[in-house]
Amino acid sequence: MKFGVVIFPGSNCDYDTYYVLKEVLNQDTIFLWHKDHDLKGVDAIILPGGFSYGDYLRTGAIAKFSPLMREVKEFALKGGLVLGICNGFQILLEMGLLPGAMLRNKNLKFLCQFVYLRVENPDTPFTKLCKKHQVLKIPIAHFDGNYYAPPEIMEKLKRNNQIVLRYSTSKGEITEEANVNGSMENIAGIINEKGNVMGLMPHPERASEKILGSEDGQYIFKSMINSWIK
Repeated sequence: MKFGVVIFPGSNCDYDTYYVLKEVLNQDTIFLWHKDHDLKGVDAIILPGGFSYGDYLRTGAIAKFSPLMREVKEFALKGGLVLGICNGFQILLEMGLLPGAMLRNKNLKFLCQFVYLRVENPDTPFTKLCKKHQVLKIPIAHFDGNYYAPPEIMEKLKRNNQIVLRYSTSKGEITEEANVNGSMENIAGIINEKGNVMGLMPHPERASEKILGSEDGQYIFKSMINSWIK
């Protein structure tokens, strides 16, 4: 499978993501520069975490105008797999490829810590190797990760089973305490209606080797690989 990792000015998790895909999971992986117009025949696109354009104006608001995003949007609308991690999730929201918006964390502090995530929907290309309500241990690192959507959008997300990951306790309990950033419905990750575009705030690339304290992030990437193979 050929992955493309997009680099924006301010990306800081691009090389981490590239390393996991290329060196840990042995996948054909290339970088895609945000000013180009060539996706170079990739099978899946990753929008990595970081601070694209310094998060000026609003997280992801400037990155959505990068030239390559035209091709990324067309790729997504045609059914190509697109994963947005943290800032990548914020960009997907700004592009309209996913519904909703990100607010500042409820405590108005930058959060960098391991969290637990309960898999709500294992029937996606990004979670198909997981079991329903399986708990994953993956870290977060964000200031604007408080997911918000108006009531009608929230109802649609629930009705269509588009809520993929929720913040939980280590035992899989959905509690207010586990909801570290204040996201509505404890949402940590969602998918589009078609099921080929996913955004999540936690960083799976930072939990893909035992030395990092967890390998649970591999479930996300390996599910994508498995979906492509079959």
